[in-house]
Amino acid sequence: EATLDLAERRRIRSAIRELQRQELERDEETLASKRFRPERSSHRQDNKENWPRSLRLEEEQQAALAALSEQLEAITSVEELTKLLRAAGEYEERKLIRAAIRKLRAEEIE
Repeated sequence: EATLDLAERRRIRSAIRELQRQELERDEETLASKRFRPERSSHRQDNKENWPRSLRLEEEQQAALAALSEQLEAITSVEELTKLLRAAGEYEERKLIRAAIRKLRAEEIE
């Protein structure tokens, strides 16, 4: 804690610096081992019971979006599209409706 010998202070400081350097090297090695860990397909293994169900849900969602897209092409009123936009729950639905609104507004401008 309190030493007057300058040589001893230098030794203590160098020992502290060496310990800090070793700790940093260990942390870097740990990070490198985590960063370059090979990808495992554990996600598919963990979720293999739900995987066919999720594929089916994705296909159903794509079909619903295709039907919505056809429905949006038939609508020619921005107000109707705005009502649909407010009622829509899914992000993809809102995205399609906003695109239809932009398209109608661009046609009105032309």
